Amino acid sequence: MRLTVLFDGACPLCVRCRDWLEAEPAFVALELVDARSREARAWYSSVPALGRELVVVNDTGDVWIGPAAFLMCLWALVEWREWSYRLASPAVLPLADRFFQAVSRHRGWLGTLVGARCTGGTCGAPT
Repeated sequence: MRLTVLFDGACPLCVRCRDWLEAEPAFVALELVDARSREARAWYSSVPALGRELVVVNDTGDVWIGPAAFLMCLWALVEWREWSYRLASPAVLPLADRFFQAVSRHRGWLGTLVGARCTGGTCGAPT
């Protein structure tokens, strides 16, 4: 099994998260693809949130978007699988969803904490 993770390559926070995912030991192979790339547009153009939300797609075509995609990323990682189960539990899932949505809404500002700025109303890496 393999998971394709489609992230916003113009977002400094998203790129930092991609780097973290690449460095973590995984139970499941992760292919990290910039959602703005030609490859992503060619293979995943039918995904409505492509480029606006974190998207995860498995080998059989199942798609997770936003908070569910975040949990799938955690599920794939050796050190974080247990956390994915905890965060997906009925008691905690609403809080996890709100947390992920808040991070997503403020990713431009959060990107400044990792050393990059989003300008012009879009989240993009500096040139």
